[in-house]
Amino acid sequence: MENKLKELSDILVNYSVHVEKGEKVLINSFSIKAKPLIVELVKSVAQAGAIPFVRIEDQEINKVLLENTTIDRMNEVNHQLEQDNENFDAYIRIRYTENEYESKFVDPQIKKDLGRITMNANEVRVNKRKWVLLNYPSLIDAYKASMPTEEFTRYALDAMTYDYKKMEKDLQPLKELMEKTDKVHIVGPNTDLTFSIKDIPVIPCCGECNIPDGEIYTAPVKDSVNGRITYNTASPYNGNIFRNISLLFKDGKIIEATCDGNNDALNEIFNTDEGARYVGEFSFGVNPLITEPIGDILYDEKISGSIHFTPGKCYDNAYNGNSSAIHWDLVLIQQERFGGGEIYLDDVLVRKDGKFVLDCLKHLN
Repeated sequence: MENKLKELSDILVNYSVHVEKGEKVLINSFSIKAKPLIVELVKSVAQAGAIPFVRIEDQEINKVLLENTTIDRMNEVNHQLEQDNENFDAYIRIRYTENEYESKFVDPQIKKDLGRITMNANEVRVNKRKWVLLNYPSLIDAYKASMPTEEFTRYALDAMTYDYKKMEKDLQPLKELMEKTDKVHIVGPNTDLTFSIKDIPVIPCCGECNIPDGEIYTAPVKDSVNGRITYNTASPYNGNIFRNISLLFKDGKIIEATCDGNNDALNEIFNTDEGARYVGEFSFGVNPLITEPIGDILYDEKISGSIHFTPGKCYDNAYNGNSSAIHWDLVLIQQERFGGGEIYLDDVLVRKDGKFVLDCLKHLN
């Protein structure tokens, strides 16, 4: 494990955020339990000639802070985010999952207002700064993956230290095909969806912003989405877990949203602002080492044979004009054992039951 953590640290510092001499790097961990990786990261940042800083958070303390957040505190949080954006050149954020439900009963209006007030500062961080986000393997992650803790830790570290240079090369044929595409048609159980991606840039993701990585994304033309999509992967959001979310679109907008559970809570998310009912991202998941959902988006959106279709804000580098305080990656796995499905690009079948069928793309299987 020590060698794997050193390898992961090297990827994060020298590949993901490309730390350069003299830069200030903030290592922000959601738990002290990620200490073994934090120690390696401090060493790697210093060895690169940069200046490391560390912040440690705690999930329960964060929940109490959120419960006691006033408008004045929201403005101060936003001010500190803006100061960080001015002060730090790169961010390494380490999540550590202990309880998905910790903030479940926090007033949703607080979450909505905080997201709105900090939206611009967060967009600067996402689109204008170097950053990478990862999960440090936890006991609850192993439980969700139905694996012994040691086995899950090995699995997670293997997935995180994938050969990303090879992945980038492997994705070039799919990138070129998507760049030529106008119409996308997705078919599957309770799913029949069409939209255009014409003239929207296509971005391969190969270890630079997320670890583990393995996706290639673009965005739909904002008002082009029509039809229904039903996701088959559990989706945590603000202390709730939503299952079998089904969205009906007309001219780009979500006009109906249902799930197995609390439809009011689901629709409250999509009522965050106007952009929350439009889509900011469409992406293929392509990491061959990730094949099972564990209820964590950093893994689930990378599942080989999946897509995610994301209500909320778009990225600047795949811009479709949609702005929102949310960006909610919802995952549909199209492997045959999850119900299968087809994806057509300009009426040509490209992927069936999670496997690419064109000769130029079969290596991605």
